[in-house]
Amino acid sequence: MAKSYVKFQVSKEVADKALEAVRLAKQSGSVRKGINEVTKSVERNLASLVVIAEDVEPEEVVVHIPALCEQKKIAFVYVPTKADIGTAIGINVPCSAVSIEKAGSGESAVKEVIAKLTGKAAAEHTAKPAQKEAKPEHAAQKADKPRKEKQQKPAEEQKQEPAKQ
Repeated sequence: MAKSYVKFQVSKEVADKALEAVRLAKQSGSVRKGINEVTKSVERNLASLVVIAEDVEPEEVVVHIPALCEQKKIAFVYVPTKADIGTAIGINVPCSAVSIEKAGSGESAVKEVIAKLTGKAAAEHTAKPAQKEAKPEHAAQKADKPRKEKQQKPAEEQKQEPAKQ
C-alpha cells in the first residue's frame, strides 16, 4: 500500500544510486540521520540530498519532509525500506531518513541522482508554466506621489516662514 507522503515512485536503479551516494558521503563527507536531524538540516539549507524510507510507521512522522524539501528546493528521493538506509550509513538499526550535507567522494553519485530526479520533475512541471506577477501601474504611481509631496512640503514651508516674519 502506497503511503500518503510518497509523492512519486522511484526506480530501483535510482534508489540504489541514492543509497550508494549515502554510503560514500558517510565515509568521506557529512550526513545527518534521523527525522529530527534531517528536518534541521533541510530548514538550515545544509542538505544537498534527502533520502526517505517508504515504510515508515506512523507515516505522520515523515509527512512534513517532502513538503519542506520542495519549499527549500532541496532534492529528495525515496528508498523501499528503513533497513536499507540504516545499512547504507553503517548502523545496525533501521533509519527513516538521512540527509547528505557534504557529499565528499559521493559528489558524482549525488549529482547523478539529482539529475535523474530533476529530469522527472521537469517533465511533471512543464504542464504548469510559471507566471510572473506584474505590478499594477496605479500602485507605482501612488507610491511615487507621497514621496513628491514630502519633498515639496519642506520647500513650501521654508518659503512661507520668511514671509510670515
